[in-house]
Amino acid sequence: MKRQMLMGIVPVLLFAACQRPPSSQPSPADSLAQTLDTLALPATNYYAIYTPLGRMVVRLYDETPQHRDNFKRLVAASFYDSTTFHRVIEGFVIQGGDPNSKDADPSNDGTGGPGYTIPAEIRPGLFHKRGALAAARQGDEVNPERRSSGSQFYLVVGRTFDSATLDEIEAYLREQIPDPHFAFPDSIRRLYQTVGGAPFLDGLYTVFGELVEGFEVLDAIARLPTPRRTGQQAPPAQLDRPLQPVPMTIRPLENYSPGS
Repeated sequence: MKRQMLMGIVPVLLFAACQRPPSSQPSPADSLAQTLDTLALPATNYYAIYTPLGRMVVRLYDETPQHRDNFKRLVAASFYDSTTFHRVIEGFVIQGGDPNSKDADPSNDGTGGPGYTIPAEIRPGLFHKRGALAAARQGDEVNPERRSSGSQFYLVVGRTFDSATLDEIEAYLREQIPDPHFAFPDSIRRLYQTVGGAPFLDGLYTVFGELVEGFEVLDAIARLPTPRRTGQQAPPAQLDRPLQPVPMTIRPLENYSPGS
């Protein structure tokens, strides 16, 4: 069964993994995993995401080493080349990294990956501020450990929230994480009130980096026409798919200096 999105009191990011039948023969996913394990990783944590709308630069966090190194390996293997941002929602996120998005079948976008998942690295000090880089995943009902997709990621476009709404989100997260003592630090509350983000995802998804350059590109991608935005009919899972594909290429930036 394919699962791509749940819409409850807040949007929830999902990716769906196609089940593959048991086999005694090595699978393509097994071969990929073996290849990834042999790749040398660059020292830099800065990566450029090139799109037709411009360049974005992300910084990977050392606090999430499994996600950091997995991203580096996939880039080294050119895994992301020609994948697209298959889900774009203004005020929320842009999502990509699915190898299925390379083909001509839009119905399978958001359901693919490299054939493995990654243990959650949900850190209390990492939040879904505007520009956060995080891992998509299947929902809790089939993924109670909150393991991340092996390749799909999202960048938070976000919006601002007032204090009363943040109070409601805190109450929601205390139940969902669950953590009866969860509360946003004062500095993060101010950030969500002034700069924005997606606070309702905190504690539920692994944040493993952040955007440091190209916020105008992030916003431009999020504003692209989609069936939902233009009122066109489409299957529910394709309502937020851009009408024109947004392919990406990701490369390490060995000598990058923020602000230069």
